[in-house]
Amino acid sequence: MLRLTWVQPEDLVGHELRQAALDGREPAEVAARWRAVGGPPAPLAAVASPRPVSRYLRLLACDLLDELAELPSALADDEPSDLAAIQALCPEWPLPPGAPAAWDGPVFEARLEAAWLGRAAGCLLGKPVEKLPLAAIRALARAAGNWPLSGWFTARGVPAELLAEHPWNRRSAPVSLAENIDGMPEDDDLNYPLLALLVLRRHGRRFTTADVARVWLDELPAGRAFTAERIAYRNLLCGLEPPLTARHRNPFREWIGALIRADAHGWTNPGDPGAAAGQAYRDAALTHTASGVYAAMFTAAVIAAAAGGERDVHACLRTGLTVVPPRSRLARAVRDAVGLAREHRDFDTVVDLLHEEHGATHHWVHAVPNTALLAAALTHADGDFTASICRAVSGGWDTDSVGATAGSVAGLLAGSPRALPERWTAPLKNRLATSVGDFDGTGFDTLARLTHLEASRP
Repeated sequence: MLRLTWVQPEDLVGHELRQAALDGREPAEVAARWRAVGGPPAPLAAVASPRPVSRYLRLLACDLLDELAELPSALADDEPSDLAAIQALCPEWPLPPGAPAAWDGPVFEARLEAAWLGRAAGCLLGKPVEKLPLAAIRALARAAGNWPLSGWFTARGVPAELLAEHPWNRRSAPVSLAENIDGMPEDDDLNYPLLALLVLRRHGRRFTTADVARVWLDELPAGRAFTAERIAYRNLLCGLEPPLTARHRNPFREWIGALIRADAHGWTNPGDPGAAAGQAYRDAALTHTASGVYAAMFTAAVIAAAAGGERDVHACLRTGLTVVPPRSRLARAVRDAVGLAREHRDFDTVVDLLHEEHGATHHWVHAVPNTALLAAALTHADGDFTASICRAVSGGWDTDSVGATAGSVAGLLAGSPRALPERWTAPLKNRLATSVGDFDGTGFDTLARLTHLEASRP
Protein backbone atom coordinates (compact mmCIF):
# COMPACT_ATOMS: atom_id res chain seq x y z
CA MET A 1 0.00 0.00 0.00
CA LEU A 2 1.40 3.38 -1.02
CA ARG A 3 0.99 6.05 1.65
CA LEU A 4 2.46 9.36 0.48
CA THR A 5 4.00 11.73 3.00
CA TRP A 6 2.88 15.38 3.01
CA VAL A 7 -0.10 15.09 0.63
CA GLN A 8 -2.86 12.93 2.15
CA PRO A 9 -5.76 15.19 3.21
CA GLU A 10 -6.33 13.36 6.50
CA ASP A 11 -2.68 14.01 7.43
CA LEU A 12 -2.84 17.69 6.47
CA VAL A 13 -5.70 18.72 8.76
CA GLY A 14 -3.72 18.42 11.98
CA HIS A 15 -0.87 20.46 10.50
CA GLU A 16 -3.33 23.07 9.23
CA LEU A 17 -5.00 23.40 12.63
CA ARG A 18 -1.64 24.23 14.21
CA GLN A 19 -0.74 26.60 11.37
CA ALA A 20 -4.08 28.38 11.65
CA ALA A 21 -3.46 29.09 15.32
CA LEU A 22 -0.02 30.49 14.48
CA ASP A 23 -1.13 32.84 11.71
CA GLY A 24 -3.95 34.52 13.56
CA ARG A 25 -7.02 32.45 12.73
CA GLU A 26 -9.35 30.73 15.18
CA PRO A 27 -9.52 27.00 14.38
CA ALA A 28 -11.09 25.69 17.61
CA GLU A 29 -14.53 24.96 16.15
CA VAL A 30 -13.11 23.10 13.15
CA ALA A 31 -10.72 21.20 15.42
CA ALA A 32 -13.60 20.05 17.60
CA ARG A 33 -15.53 18.75 14.58
CA TRP A 34 -12.47 16.89 13.31
CA ARG A 35 -11.86 15.22 16.66
CA ALA A 36 -15.54 14.37 17.11
CA VAL A 37 -15.52 12.12 14.03
CA GLY A 38 -12.23 10.45 14.95
CA GLY A 39 -9.99 12.52 12.70
CA PRO A 40 -6.32 11.75 13.35
CA PRO A 41 -3.82 14.36 14.54
CA ALA A 42 -0.88 15.30 12.35
CA PRO A 43 1.70 12.49 12.13
CA LEU A 44 4.38 13.07 14.75
CA ALA A 45 7.21 12.04 12.47
CA ALA A 46 7.90 12.97 8.85
CA VAL A 47 5.92 10.05 7.54
CA ALA A 48 2.40 9.37 6.32
CA SER A 49 -0.17 8.02 8.74
CA PRO A 50 0.05 4.22 8.62
CA ARG A 51 -3.51 3.30 7.66
CA PRO A 52 -6.03 4.76 5.21
CA VAL A 53 -9.15 6.42 6.56
CA SER A 54 -12.69 6.02 5.30
CA ARG A 55 -13.81 7.79 2.14
CA TYR A 56 -16.10 9.94 4.29
CA LEU A 57 -13.25 11.07 6.54
CA ARG A 58 -11.02 11.91 3.57
CA LEU A 59 -13.77 13.99 1.94
CA LEU A 60 -14.39 15.75 5.25
CA ALA A 61 -10.67 16.47 5.56
CA CYS A 62 -10.72 18.19 2.16
CA ASP A 63 -13.74 20.27 3.16
CA LEU A 64 -12.19 21.29 6.47
CA LEU A 65 -8.92 22.30 4.81
CA ASP A 66 -10.88 24.63 2.53
CA GLU A 67 -12.93 25.93 5.45
CA LEU A 68 -9.81 26.70 7.48
CA ALA A 69 -8.31 28.57 4.54
CA GLU A 70 -11.31 30.91 4.50
CA LEU A 71 -11.03 31.93 8.16
CA PRO A 72 -9.94 35.56 8.57
CA SER A 73 -6.54 36.25 10.08
CA ALA A 74 -6.01 38.81 12.82
CA LEU A 75 -2.44 39.25 11.52
CA ALA A 76 -3.33 40.14 7.94
CA ASP A 77 -2.46 43.84 8.23
CA ASP A 78 0.98 43.18 9.72
CA GLU A 79 1.85 40.13 7.62
CA PRO A 80 0.87 40.54 3.96
CA SER A 81 2.06 38.12 1.30
CA ASP A 82 2.02 40.62 -1.60
CA LEU A 83 5.42 42.16 -2.40
CA ALA A 84 4.17 45.71 -2.76
CA ALA A 85 2.39 45.47 0.59
CA ILE A 86 5.50 43.98 2.22
CA GLN A 87 7.65 46.83 0.89
CA ALA A 88 5.12 49.39 2.12
CA LEU A 89 5.60 48.07 5.67
CA CYS A 90 9.42 48.23 5.46
CA PRO A 91 10.49 51.87 5.91
CA GLU A 92 14.19 51.00 5.59
CA TRP A 93 13.87 48.82 2.49
CA PRO A 94 17.37 48.91 0.91
CA LEU A 95 17.72 51.03 -2.22
CA PRO A 96 19.67 49.85 -5.28
CA PRO A 97 23.36 50.80 -5.29
CA GLY A 98 24.09 54.13 -6.94
CA ALA A 99 26.04 52.54 -9.76
CA PRO A 100 26.34 49.00 -11.11
CA ALA A 101 28.94 47.09 -9.16
CA ALA A 102 32.11 46.13 -11.01
CA TRP A 103 33.06 42.88 -9.33
CA ASP A 104 36.63 41.68 -9.68
CA GLY A 105 36.22 38.26 -11.31
CA PRO A 106 38.72 36.10 -9.37
CA VAL A 107 38.00 37.71 -5.98
CA PHE A 108 34.22 37.48 -6.29
CA GLU A 109 34.39 33.98 -7.75
CA ALA A 110 36.50 32.84 -4.79
CA ARG A 111 33.91 34.30 -2.43
CA LEU A 112 31.17 32.37 -4.22
CA GLU A 113 33.15 29.13 -4.10
CA ALA A 114 33.56 29.59 -0.35
CA ALA A 115 29.79 30.12 -0.09
CA TRP A 116 29.01 26.94 -2.03
CA LEU A 117 31.52 24.96 0.04
CA GLY A 118 30.19 26.47 3.25
CA ARG A 119 26.64 25.61 2.32
CA ALA A 120 27.62 22.01 1.56
CA ALA A 121 29.69 21.58 4.74
CA GLY A 122 27.00 23.04 7.01
CA CYS A 123 24.34 20.87 5.39
CA LEU A 124 26.45 17.73 5.65
CA LEU A 125 27.26 18.41 9.29
CA GLY A 126 23.55 18.53 10.11
CA LYS A 127 22.39 15.56 8.03
CA PRO A 128 22.95 12.65 10.43
CA VAL A 129 21.02 14.33 13.27
CA GLU A 130 18.14 15.76 11.24
CA LYS A 131 14.81 14.95 12.95
CA LEU A 132 16.48 14.05 16.26
CA PRO A 133 15.42 15.91 19.41
CA LEU A 134 17.87 18.37 20.95
CA ALA A 135 18.67 16.10 23.90
CA ALA A 136 19.63 13.28 21.53
CA ILE A 137 21.93 15.51 19.49
CA ARG A 138 23.73 16.60 22.62
CA ALA A 139 24.00 13.07 23.99
CA LEU A 140 25.42 11.61 20.78
CA ALA A 141 27.99 14.38 20.41
CA ARG A 142 29.04 14.25 24.06
CA ALA A 143 29.52 10.49 23.88
CA ALA A 144 31.98 11.01 21.03
CA GLY A 145 33.82 13.80 22.88
CA ASN A 146 32.46 16.31 20.38
CA TRP A 147 30.57 18.79 22.59
CA PRO A 148 30.47 21.72 22.29
CA LEU A 149 30.13 20.63 18.69
CA SER A 150 33.33 21.28 16.75
CA GLY A 151 33.57 18.54 14.10
CA TRP A 152 31.67 15.96 12.10
CA PHE A 153 29.36 13.60 13.94
CA THR A 154 30.70 10.07 14.33
CA ALA A 155 29.54 6.73 15.67
CA ARG A 156 33.07 5.90 16.83
CA GLY A 157 33.19 5.63 20.60
CA VAL A 158 29.42 6.06 21.02
CA PRO A 159 27.87 3.31 23.18
CA ALA A 160 25.68 0.90 21.25
CA GLU A 161 22.77 1.40 23.64
CA LEU A 162 22.81 5.17 22.99
CA LEU A 163 22.85 4.60 19.22
CA ALA A 164 19.91 2.23 19.62
CA GLU A 165 18.00 4.80 21.66
CA HIS A 166 18.77 7.68 19.28
CA PRO A 167 19.48 6.26 15.81
CA TRP A 168 21.01 8.57 13.22
CA ASN A 169 18.91 9.80 10.33
CA ARG A 170 18.38 6.59 8.39
CA ARG A 171 19.06 7.94 4.92
CA SER A 172 21.86 10.30 5.86
CA ALA A 173 24.08 8.33 8.23
CA PRO A 174 25.65 6.15 5.50
CA VAL A 175 26.95 9.28 3.72
CA SER A 176 27.35 11.95 6.40
CA LEU A 177 29.12 10.54 9.47
CA ALA A 178 32.84 11.35 9.63
CA GLU A 179 33.78 7.77 8.80
CA ASN A 180 31.46 7.67 5.76
CA ILE A 181 31.85 11.03 3.97
CA ASP A 182 32.94 10.69 0.34
CA GLY A 183 32.00 13.89 -1.46
CA MET A 184 28.80 15.87 -0.99
CA PRO A 185 25.73 13.60 -1.21
CA GLU A 186 22.45 14.75 -2.70
CA ASP A 187 20.30 16.97 -0.52
CA ASP A 188 17.41 19.33 -1.22
CA ASP A 189 19.40 22.11 0.45
CA LEU A 190 21.83 21.89 -2.47
CA ASN A 191 19.31 20.94 -5.16
CA TYR A 192 17.41 24.21 -4.83
CA PRO A 193 20.38 26.54 -5.48
CA LEU A 194 21.00 24.49 -8.62
CA LEU A 195 17.38 24.94 -9.69
CA ALA A 196 17.69 28.68 -9.06
CA LEU A 197 20.71 28.79 -11.35
CA LEU A 198 18.65 27.06 -14.04
CA VAL A 199 15.84 29.58 -13.58
CA LEU A 200 18.28 32.47 -13.99
CA ARG A 201 20.02 30.87 -16.96
CA ARG A 202 16.75 30.27 -18.83
CA HIS A 203 14.70 33.29 -17.82
CA GLY A 204 17.11 35.94 -16.53
CA ARG A 205 16.81 37.95 -13.34
CA ARG A 206 13.33 39.18 -14.35
CA PHE A 207 11.96 35.66 -14.06
CA THR A 208 8.41 35.17 -12.80
CA THR A 209 7.03 32.71 -10.28
CA ALA A 210 5.51 30.81 -13.20
CA ASP A 211 9.02 30.48 -14.68
CA VAL A 212 10.18 28.87 -11.42
CA ALA A 213 7.27 26.43 -11.69
CA ARG A 214 8.20 25.51 -15.28
CA VAL A 215 11.80 24.77 -14.33
CA TRP A 216 10.66 22.62 -11.41
CA LEU A 217 8.35 20.58 -13.59
CA ASP A 218 11.16 20.11 -16.12
CA GLU A 219 14.04 19.40 -13.76
CA LEU A 220 12.91 18.50 -10.21
CA PRO A 221 11.85 14.89 -9.60
CA ALA A 222 8.63 14.94 -7.58
CA GLY A 223 10.13 12.60 -4.99
CA ARG A 224 12.87 15.16 -4.26
CA ALA A 225 10.32 17.78 -3.15
CA PHE A 226 9.05 17.82 0.43
CA THR A 227 6.44 19.59 2.61
CA ALA A 228 5.32 22.86 0.98
CA GLU A 229 7.23 22.12 -2.21
CA ARG A 230 5.53 18.76 -2.67
CA ILE A 231 2.11 20.33 -2.10
CA ALA A 232 2.82 23.09 -4.62
CA TYR A 233 4.14 20.55 -7.12
CA ARG A 234 0.91 18.56 -6.75
CA ASN A 235 -1.14 21.74 -7.12
CA LEU A 236 0.66 22.58 -10.36
CA LEU A 237 -0.14 19.13 -11.75
CA CYS A 238 -3.78 19.69 -10.76
CA GLY A 239 -3.86 22.86 -12.90
CA LEU A 240 -3.54 25.48 -10.16
CA GLU A 241 -1.34 28.51 -10.82
CA PRO A 242 0.81 30.64 -8.49
CA PRO A 243 0.18 32.09 -5.97
CA LEU A 244 -2.71 29.68 -5.33
CA THR A 245 -0.17 26.85 -5.47
CA ALA A 246 1.17 28.13 -2.14
CA ARG A 247 -2.23 28.45 -0.46
CA HIS A 248 -4.37 25.55 -1.59
CA ARG A 249 -4.46 22.84 1.10
CA ASN A 250 -0.89 23.66 2.03
CA PRO A 251 -0.36 23.75 5.81
CA PHE A 252 3.42 23.89 5.26
CA ARG A 253 3.39 27.33 3.64
CA GLU A 254 5.30 28.88 6.56
CA TRP A 255 7.88 26.13 6.88
CA ILE A 256 11.56 26.43 5.95
CA GLY A 257 11.41 25.39 2.27
CA ALA A 258 11.58 28.88 0.73
CA LEU A 259 14.45 29.88 3.02
CA ILE A 260 16.63 27.05 1.73
CA ARG A 261 16.04 28.29 -1.83
CA ALA A 262 17.20 31.84 -1.14
CA ASP A 263 20.99 31.65 -1.31
CA ALA A 264 21.35 31.91 -5.07
CA HIS A 265 19.26 35.08 -5.10
CA GLY A 266 21.67 36.67 -2.65
CA TRP A 267 24.75 35.35 -4.45
CA THR A 268 23.62 36.83 -7.77
CA ASN A 269 22.76 40.25 -6.35
CA PRO A 270 25.95 41.16 -4.47
CA GLY A 271 25.61 44.48 -2.68
CA ASP A 272 21.92 44.82 -3.66
CA PRO A 273 19.85 43.29 -0.83
CA GLY A 274 16.60 44.79 -2.09
CA ALA A 275 16.94 43.12 -5.48
CA ALA A 276 17.94 39.86 -3.81
CA ALA A 277 14.85 39.98 -1.58
CA GLY A 278 12.64 40.69 -4.59
CA GLN A 279 14.08 37.73 -6.45
CA ALA A 280 13.65 35.49 -3.41
CA TYR A 281 10.05 36.66 -3.11
CA ARG A 282 9.21 35.57 -6.68
CA ASP A 283 10.71 32.17 -5.98
CA ALA A 284 9.07 31.76 -2.56
CA ALA A 285 5.59 32.79 -3.74
CA LEU A 286 5.26 29.47 -5.56
CA THR A 287 5.09 27.58 -2.28
CA HIS A 288 4.92 29.91 0.73
CA THR A 289 3.15 32.83 2.36
CA ALA A 290 3.88 35.28 5.21
CA SER A 291 6.63 33.95 7.52
CA GLY A 292 7.75 31.42 4.92
CA VAL A 293 8.25 34.19 2.37
CA TYR A 294 9.84 36.61 4.86
CA ALA A 295 12.40 33.98 5.90
CA ALA A 296 13.51 33.64 2.28
CA MET A 297 13.68 37.41 1.76
CA PHE A 298 15.60 37.90 5.00
CA THR A 299 18.12 35.23 4.05
CA ALA A 300 18.60 36.56 0.52
CA ALA A 301 19.22 40.08 1.82
CA VAL A 302 21.72 38.87 4.44
CA ILE A 303 23.59 36.91 1.79
CA ALA A 304 23.53 39.77 -0.73
CA ALA A 305 25.13 42.04 1.85
CA ALA A 306 27.85 39.48 2.57
CA ALA A 307 28.34 38.72 -1.14
CA GLY A 308 28.84 42.43 -1.73
CA GLY A 309 31.83 42.49 0.58
CA GLU A 310 30.31 43.34 3.96
CA ARG A 311 32.52 41.51 6.49
CA ASP A 312 30.49 42.28 9.63
CA VAL A 313 27.92 39.54 10.16
CA HIS A 314 25.92 41.76 12.51
CA ALA A 315 25.55 44.40 9.80
CA CYS A 316 24.42 41.70 7.38
CA LEU A 317 21.73 40.54 9.81
CA ARG A 318 20.52 44.11 10.32
CA THR A 319 20.26 44.44 6.54
CA GLY A 320 18.19 41.26 6.41
CA LEU A 321 15.64 42.70 8.80
CA THR A 322 15.08 45.74 6.56
CA VAL A 323 13.12 43.57 4.09
CA VAL A 324 10.86 41.95 6.72
CA PRO A 325 7.69 43.65 8.01
CA PRO A 326 8.83 44.86 11.46
CA ARG A 327 5.65 43.80 13.33
CA SER A 328 5.68 40.30 11.86
CA ARG A 329 6.25 37.18 13.92
CA LEU A 330 9.45 36.45 12.01
CA ALA A 331 10.96 39.89 12.62
CA ARG A 332 10.19 39.66 16.33
CA ALA A 333 11.67 36.17 16.57
CA VAL A 334 14.89 37.23 14.81
CA ARG A 335 15.29 40.36 16.95
CA ASP A 336 14.72 38.36 20.13
CA ALA A 337 17.18 35.64 19.05
CA VAL A 338 19.90 38.17 18.25
CA GLY A 339 19.32 39.71 21.69
CA LEU A 340 19.68 36.34 23.41
CA ALA A 341 22.89 35.60 21.52
CA ARG A 342 24.36 38.91 22.65
CA GLU A 343 23.25 38.42 26.24
CA HIS A 344 24.52 34.88 26.92
CA ARG A 345 28.08 33.62 26.50
CA ASP A 346 26.98 29.98 26.61
CA PHE A 347 25.27 29.08 23.35
CA ASP A 348 23.51 26.09 24.93
CA THR A 349 21.65 28.60 27.09
CA VAL A 350 20.62 30.54 23.99
CA VAL A 351 19.33 27.35 22.38
CA ASP A 352 17.43 26.28 25.49
CA LEU A 353 15.68 29.66 25.63
CA LEU A 354 14.80 29.49 21.93
CA HIS A 355 13.31 26.01 22.38
CA GLU A 356 11.43 27.21 25.43
CA GLU A 357 9.94 30.05 23.36
CA HIS A 358 9.11 28.20 20.14
CA GLY A 359 9.33 24.45 20.66
CA ALA A 360 5.84 23.77 22.00
CA THR A 361 4.00 25.78 19.37
CA HIS A 362 5.98 25.25 16.16
CA HIS A 363 6.85 22.19 14.11
CA TRP A 364 10.59 21.60 13.94
CA VAL A 365 10.61 22.57 10.23
CA HIS A 366 8.72 25.87 10.68
CA ALA A 367 10.51 28.96 9.37
CA VAL A 368 10.09 31.10 12.49
CA PRO A 369 12.14 29.07 15.02
CA ASN A 370 14.68 28.01 12.40
CA THR A 371 15.31 31.56 11.19
CA ALA A 372 15.63 32.68 14.79
CA LEU A 373 18.18 29.93 15.40
CA LEU A 374 20.09 30.93 12.26
CA ALA A 375 20.29 34.55 13.40
CA ALA A 376 21.34 33.53 16.91
CA ALA A 377 24.06 31.18 15.65
CA LEU A 378 25.53 33.75 13.27
CA THR A 379 25.43 36.45 15.94
CA HIS A 380 27.05 34.28 18.60
CA ALA A 381 29.75 32.99 16.22
CA ASP A 382 30.69 36.56 15.23
CA GLY A 383 31.68 35.55 11.70
CA ASP A 384 33.82 32.51 12.53
CA PHE A 385 33.11 29.70 10.05
CA THR A 386 33.39 26.65 12.32
CA ALA A 387 31.50 28.34 15.12
CA SER A 388 28.73 29.40 12.71
CA ILE A 389 27.92 25.96 11.32
CA CYS A 390 28.45 24.14 14.62
CA ARG A 391 26.22 26.50 16.57
CA ALA A 392 23.54 26.31 13.87
CA VAL A 393 23.49 22.51 13.89
CA SER A 394 23.83 22.19 17.67
CA GLY A 395 20.56 24.12 18.04
CA GLY A 396 18.48 21.24 16.72
CA TRP A 397 15.29 21.60 14.65
CA ASP A 398 16.06 21.50 10.90
CA THR A 399 19.75 20.87 11.42
CA ASP A 400 20.94 20.39 7.84
CA SER A 401 19.00 23.37 6.46
CA VAL A 402 20.06 25.86 9.14
CA GLY A 403 23.60 24.54 8.99
CA ALA A 404 23.65 25.00 5.22
CA THR A 405 22.51 28.63 5.32
CA ALA A 406 24.88 29.45 8.18
CA GLY A 407 27.71 27.92 6.16
CA SER A 408 26.81 29.96 3.09
CA VAL A 409 26.87 33.23 5.03
CA ALA A 410 30.06 32.35 6.93
CA GLY A 411 31.74 31.21 3.73
CA LEU A 412 31.06 34.57 2.11
CA LEU A 413 32.43 36.34 5.17
CA ALA A 414 35.58 34.19 5.00
CA GLY A 415 35.99 35.32 1.41
CA SER A 416 37.88 32.39 -0.10
CA PRO A 417 37.98 28.58 -0.04
CA ARG A 418 41.51 28.85 1.34
CA ALA A 419 40.12 30.66 4.39
CA LEU A 420 37.90 27.70 5.30
CA PRO A 421 39.34 24.98 7.55
CA GLU A 422 40.45 22.03 5.44
CA ARG A 423 38.73 19.55 7.75
CA TRP A 424 35.41 20.89 6.46
CA THR A 425 36.25 21.19 2.76
CA ALA A 426 38.58 18.25 2.03
CA PRO A 427 35.94 15.50 2.63
CA LEU A 428 33.67 17.18 0.07
CA LYS A 429 36.23 16.27 -2.63
CA ASN A 430 34.95 19.09 -4.86
CA ARG A 431 32.08 16.84 -5.93
CA LEU A 432 28.32 17.29 -5.57
CA ALA A 433 25.75 14.55 -6.14
CA THR A 434 22.34 15.62 -7.39
CA SER A 435 19.41 14.54 -9.53
CA VAL A 436 18.90 18.08 -10.88
CA GLY A 437 19.71 18.70 -14.53
CA ASP A 438 23.24 17.87 -15.65
CA PHE A 439 24.86 18.94 -12.38
CA ASP A 440 25.61 15.51 -10.92
CA GLY A 441 29.30 15.29 -10.04
CA THR A 442 29.90 19.00 -10.59
CA GLY A 443 32.69 20.67 -8.61
CA PHE A 444 32.12 23.65 -6.34
CA ASP A 445 34.65 25.67 -8.32
CA THR A 446 32.53 25.13 -11.43
CA LEU A 447 29.36 26.08 -9.56
CA ALA A 448 31.06 29.29 -8.43
CA ARG A 449 31.89 30.15 -12.06
CA LEU A 450 28.30 29.47 -13.14
CA THR A 451 26.95 31.59 -10.29
CA HIS A 452 29.37 34.41 -11.15
CA LEU A 453 28.11 34.30 -14.73
CA GLU A 454 24.50 34.78 -13.59
CA ALA A 455 25.51 37.54 -11.18
CA SER A 456 27.19 39.36 -14.08
CA ARG A 457 24.17 39.32 -16.40
CA PRO A 458 22.28 42.65 -16.70
